[in-house]
Amino acid sequence: MTHLETELQLLKTDTIEMWKLVISQLDKTLHSLKSFDKDFSREVVSNEKRVNSMELKIDRDCENIFALYNPVAVDLRFVLATLKINNNLERIGDISEGISKFIISEKEPFDKELLKITRFEEMFKAANQIVTDVLHAFEKEDTKLARSIFEKDEKLDEINAMANKNIAEFIHKHPQKTEQALNVLSIIRRLERVGDQSKNIAEEIIFYLEAKVLRHIK
Repeated sequence: MTHLETELQLLKTDTIEMWKLVISQLDKTLHSLKSFDKDFSREVVSNEKRVNSMELKIDRDCENIFALYNPVAVDLRFVLATLKINNNLERIGDISEGISKFIISEKEPFDKELLKITRFEEMFKAANQIVTDVLHAFEKEDTKLARSIFEKDEKLDEINAMANKNIAEFIHKHPQKTEQALNVLSIIRRLERVGDQSKNIAEEIIFYLEAKVLRHIK
């Protein structure tokens, strides 16, 4: 194995490690919301520093590979794709932190009726599954699995599109819970962005493996 191949393998290993941390952050955020155990949310906020640190390390490693090895063809595409994937993963980590801060700010558990009518838990689990699936596509170099992310994201878009109507109806019935309902709406908006970040990652996987640029194609 050449020095470049060794560095590329280490880069992939580090990226997968960061990916799993980000998935863990989403898992803990959902658990905290369902159980109203704020310690899990505080752990997510604290762990965000680790996510940021890993992002900086992966960025530096990519820059070093460019400078020292001058990669070409598929190796070059891999490093370019990893740079962008790294950025998208960090943003998903930011989303988990933001949701956790909403949970910490709540004075009482989230209303069960509110969570049911907004399909909140369904959306959260779907978002987490999409991030997991796109990780598997990266690990297995599977562009078919990467392409499946675009369809899976439609569920998040659908739930997000209905959120305003569902939240408005809930507030009309329970005006005393307006603040919590608006927080749930903000969380739904963030979960929709998890799908967007995952689609970006899927596009980078396809770019790396097939040399096809999908961005901006209708």
